[in-house]
Amino acid sequence: MLALTGTPVVLLTYSNLLRQSLAGAVHALGTRGPLGPRHDRPPLARRVVRSHAARQRRRLVRLGSPLRPVAADPTSATGPTLVVDEGQDLPPEFYLLARMPGARTSVFADECQRLTDTNSTLDEIARNLGRCTRRDLAGNHRNTEQIAAFAAHFHTGAGTPALPGRQGPPPRLHRFHERGAADLLILLAETRPEKSIGVIAASTHTQFSLLGSIHNRAPRLKPQLYTSQSKGGTYRKLDLGRPGIVIGHRRSAKGLAFDTVVVPDTHEDAATDPTSAALRMSSYVMATRARRELHLGYEGDAEPPLPAQVNRRVLQRGEDERLRDVRPAMVN
Repeated sequence: MLALTGTPVVLLTYSNLLRQSLAGAVHALGTRGPLGPRHDRPPLARRVVRSHAARQRRRLVRLGSPLRPVAADPTSATGPTLVVDEGQDLPPEFYLLARMPGARTSVFADECQRLTDTNSTLDEIARNLGRCTRRDLAGNHRNTEQIAAFAAHFHTGAGTPALPGRQGPPPRLHRFHERGAADLLILLAETRPEKSIGVIAASTHTQFSLLGSIHNRAPRLKPQLYTSQSKGGTYRKLDLGRPGIVIGHRRSAKGLAFDTVVVPDTHEDAATDPTSAALRMSSYVMATRARRELHLGYEGDAEPPLPAQVNRRVLQRGEDERLRDVRPAMVN
């Protein structure tokens, strides 16, 4: 809406994958304005200042360096409009810098979903932005009641989030044998061909292992994989508008949404203190990526400590009966 009025707008996102996810929606609204990730380009704060350096003769300032006075041109026009998504994962210093070019800034942030060490609380964001208005946005418009009830076990904020009214199947925990995660993904993709299926893995090794298994056994599914470690377009630019399997990493899960989410390797967290705020926030973020179905998996004899705490009414165990019914046909 701002861009269509002729206002210079920059929308800043947490990651390149989130930028790709939002790009289609932004362009469908009738604008092709700047849409940039936090990563994959020069550091965000330096870009914000640089964008107005030529016109307003501002000095460049880097995050992490001592803040210095910035000389502004008093005859310059009003600064840009910044819209920041997932603002809790930017450091407090960024919001001091956002004031320097005279930017009008809107920040969307949830401090219960912090995933980095360089993060900000809501109070820090408001204090560093200066005089601003804070509004609470309540309600869950993505998940079903069953998924939200499961995610609430890992919520770190005050109080319990209100549950949505939309209904769906309960989340399910699977004990995987060798290649069991690939079995589940192939089954989900074959039985739900019109749905998006997001895989949130703990390691790049798991990502490529799943990709290889699916390519070898069901190449017709054409799974996609994203990794920020890729140097070229392969595994970096995805078509998120089509249904099917997208294999991502936990670091890239922020802000995304899929019809079905599979977290295949919760056993990777077995050695982490289940009361850790970082682990609980990570689990909350991953669970709430799912619009309708959520599947968790582990390898080994014992359930990982974190999901083991969730009762069977909220987190069911074993294979979904609907999937079991179609397995003989899938084997053929």
